[in-house]
Amino acid sequence: MNAAPTATAEATLTDAQLRSLDVPGPRYTSYPTADRFVEAFGPAEYRQALRQRAEGAVVGGAPPLSLYVHIPFCDSLCYYCACNKIITKHHDRAAGYLELLAREIELHVQELGRGQGLSQLHLGGGTPTFLSDEELAQLMGLVRGAFRILPQCEVSIEVDPRTATRQRLRHLAEIGFNRVSFGVQDFDADVQSAVHRVQSYDSVQELVHEARALKFESINADLIYGLPRQTPESFSRTIAQVCALRPTRIALYAYAHLPQRFKPQRRIAPAELPTGEQRVQMLGNALAGFVASGYVYIGMDHFALPDDALAVAKRQGRLHRNFQGYTTQPDCDLIGLGVSAIGRVGATYSQNAKTLSEYEDALAQNELPVVRGLALTRDDLLRRSVIMGLMCQGRVEYESVELAHLIDFRETFAPEFERLKPLEEMGLVEVGPQAIQVTATGWYFVRAVAMTFDRYLQSDKVRERFSRII
Repeated sequence: MNAAPTATAEATLTDAQLRSLDVPGPRYTSYPTADRFVEAFGPAEYRQALRQRAEGAVVGGAPPLSLYVHIPFCDSLCYYCACNKIITKHHDRAAGYLELLAREIELHVQELGRGQGLSQLHLGGGTPTFLSDEELAQLMGLVRGAFRILPQCEVSIEVDPRTATRQRLRHLAEIGFNRVSFGVQDFDADVQSAVHRVQSYDSVQELVHEARALKFESINADLIYGLPRQTPESFSRTIAQVCALRPTRIALYAYAHLPQRFKPQRRIAPAELPTGEQRVQMLGNALAGFVASGYVYIGMDHFALPDDALAVAKRQGRLHRNFQGYTTQPDCDLIGLGVSAIGRVGATYSQNAKTLSEYEDALAQNELPVVRGLALTRDDLLRRSVIMGLMCQGRVEYESVELAHLIDFRETFAPEFERLKPLEEMGLVEVGPQAIQVTATGWYFVRAVAMTFDRYLQSDKVRERFSRII
């Protein structure tokens, strides 16, 4: 399989072309996207999907599971955050939440059976390190009691550098975590003040060095561009500082300013946000800076050192994408636990209740807390394969899609080929006789290429619920 092009060149688009691309669009951690989930899909439909997986395991063996656990609590509010979180200083609330997670885990065991293998476990939030050492150990005990953590399982956790210590990292290693992700966002003091997240470079450096000494398999740093008071110059300094830390992986996200949806973002002054042109420059500088420092550009928002499993998967054409972003994990089922967690089982998506009270009420009735989801149609599955091919490999070969889905690619996607023409004229994509190939410049705007195949998006022009591409 041909790998996606390496994006090292600067985008050479006119101002008018950039403006035409500066539109909201999905990040495609799934297709259909989560905004398409419906309340008609509930606990009964989710239970059926779990049972079908369990029956498949008996007949021919089920693939390994991926498990996501959402910890919603945070000590303080970051103004940019669009995650589902609960701001509180009362750490005693974690004990009751662990009891709810134990109940939800047991409901899954009742449907799946005990001891299904895990190839991936991720704790996200919120702030997973809001939990104490004892509570984190308790949670890992709950997981091990219900599932079988496979020898090569990726066990990762998001860590807040403002509250983590070297002792905390040692404890994480002792209870089985082999990957850590530090939320950096930006090292500029003025930007940190604007988003209410202040942390020093020295404190993060100390934690990264400790994680390396503890031999964590992967050390990730999360960055955000497009934040208030950011400039291309200030963000370039952050890029240089991150490169000096030498994390294994870097996730670079575009800030999505959606104050109508996310109340904390109303504390950000729109006048302090960088322009679309500045955002493109920040992205271009980041791409150039990371690649020059030896990182492999995985795609859209991820970078990795050449010997990291993600970079190896990219070279071998084995890259995938799920609700946590780019991953080496194949299209395995994902169980989501906790408030607002999203899962994928078979040809279905599901999401838990978004409020703690709704989540608790469902579990009190001995019911899975799923409140919405989706059973994918044949067309959904077809388009998902095309969109994920573009997002992960930067290439879609017609014949492979035709064989897998029994269609004529050009005939089925005739309208999409028309919508690709302006992008082809901009040099973002090459439409050939056998394949569609995203160009090096196109990687800046791969979401725009993928959007042409999104049936829901084409029929619904209201896109303001998404972040902007640039």
